[in-house]
Parts: sequence; C-alpha cells; structure tokens
Amino acid sequence: MSKNLKKRKEIFKKINKELKKLYPQAKIALNFSNPWELLVAVILSAQTTDKKVNEITERLFKKYKNLDDYINANPKEFENDIKGVNYYKNKAKFILENAKIIKEKFNGEVPKKMEDLLKLKGVARKTANIVLSVAYDIFEGIAVDTHVKRLSRLFKLTNETKPEKIEKDLMEIIPKGKEWRDFPLRLIQYGREYCPAKKHNHKNCPLSKVLKEK
Repeated sequence: MSKNLKKRKEIFKKINKELKKLYPQAKIALNFSNPWELLVAVILSAQTTDKKVNEITERLFKKYKNLDDYINANPKEFENDIKGVNYYKNKAKFILENAKIIKEKFNGEVPKKMEDLLKLKGVARKTANIVLSVAYDIFEGIAVDTHVKRLSRLFKLTNETKPEKIEKDLMEIIPKGKEWRDFPLRLIQYGREYCPAKKHNHKNCPLSKVLKEK
C-alpha cells in the first residue's frame, strides 16, 4: 500500500467516525415512495436544490401516480408542472422519454444494473449510483455530487477534479457496501449544514477540528 493511499484511508476513517456521530441516520434529502419517483427526483435535482425539488414533487407525485401517467402526459403540461427547476424543458423530455423506455425495455421496472440505468436519458453515474444504492441496496459505485467533489478534495481524500476519477479514488479507501451509499449522503448533509461552498471560516467546521487533532 502506498503512503498516499494509507494516508487517505486514515483520513476517511477519522471523517467517517465523526460524520456518524453528527448524522447517525444517513438519508437522502429527496422525497420519494418508489424507485421511479426517486429517479424522477434525482433527475430534477441537477443544478437545483433538494428543497425546491421536494416542493415540486409533492404536487407532481400526486398528479402522476404511476408510470402510465407519465407515458400519457402532455409534454407542455408536464414542463409547466416541473417549472421551477433549472433546465426544466430538458428534464421534462428526459423524464417522459424514460417512462416509455422503462415500460418498453424493462417491463415497467427501474433497472437494477448500472449499464441499463446509463441507457436512460439524463442519467450518468451519479444518478445511477443513487438509484441503485438508495432504492435497491445495490452498491456498484459512489455518487459524486458537487458537495462530495468539493469536500473530498478539501479533506485530501482525492486530488482529482473529474467526478469519475474522484469516485475511483473514494472506492479505493471506503469499504464496499453500505458505506458507499451512506458516506456521501452524510458528507452532503455536512456540506449543507456546516461547510457550504461560500467562503467561511473552516475553523468552526467539526471535521476541520477532528483532522487537526493528533
């Protein structure tokens, strides 16, 4: 094991121990009641706050109760239903196309394999990892969103800048299994509550204090 890998593993253990104290229950901030709703919510969440997405899906999931409702939706009306998220026109197109793909190619079930999820519109590894781990307890990779990217670099868990490479680095130091889902979920919560992207004093961040301890 290289010195760098050993060091990154040690940092992860310290950070993870503290995060578990701060957030005993790791959970996703998006509201959903089945894998399809989770997929819809995650697609909507790109470049949009989870709070805004939850406001929209509260109405959306009452109006569109099953996959067929999305398949039969009027595209312009659906665009209007999700207006408020960024890039809502593209997202509307992705979601309605995905409903048809899932019905026709996957028997109406959101796929449980990475390669199948990546065939869907507007779905890259981050979204696929969230759906697999949160909806199905399947751990093929680690979801790297903007918080995970920023904080993983801040805490020297990686020096990479591309999400795919950051994911690979994290997979090296985090034991495979539930931690691949729970660690990023806790890190996202931490980023929101203690260590946002805007300029602030890191001395007051709990993880900064822990990492300074000998």
